[in-house]
Amino acid sequence: MSLPLPEPPTGLPVGSYPNYAEAQRAVDYLSDQKFPVEQVTIVGSDLRLVERVTGRITQGSAILAGAGSGAWFGLFVGVLMSLLPPSNFLLIILGVVIGALFGLIFGWVGYRATGGNRDFTSRTQVVAAKYDVLCNPHHAEEARNHLAQLALKTGTL
Repeated sequence: MSLPLPEPPTGLPVGSYPNYAEAQRAVDYLSDQKFPVEQVTIVGSDLRLVERVTGRITQGSAILAGAGSGAWFGLFVGVLMSLLPPSNFLLIILGVVIGALFGLIFGWVGYRATGGNRDFTSRTQVVAAKYDVLCNPHHAEEARNHLAQLALKTGTL
């Protein structure tokens, strides 16, 4: 079974908004008015990839993060090992300690291997310059009327 090919959005423009929150609010308003929102599509255009820097990675933070993730993995392995006979709580503690030690080493080696390149954390998102609300032509006029009422209520045209 093959997936359907992507198709460009269809419909008539019934509203244009500078951000996604306003486009979402418009569709939510249509829904509140009992409008058949399954006839509506939000289309973002002029897409941009935005990377927001959230912090700096230092050698200490890389080592600490490595030790933390290693400890979690060690806890997982320790719990699995403690389920096998002979069951022993010491296996869990040993798993956490060994996991943290290996994680610490790999965190330090990984940080040193980058040579100072990309020593920051960030999160990436795709944003559009504008968002158009499109509607099936059979319902477009009704959608425009509802969105005009919303604009009058909020004072945005």
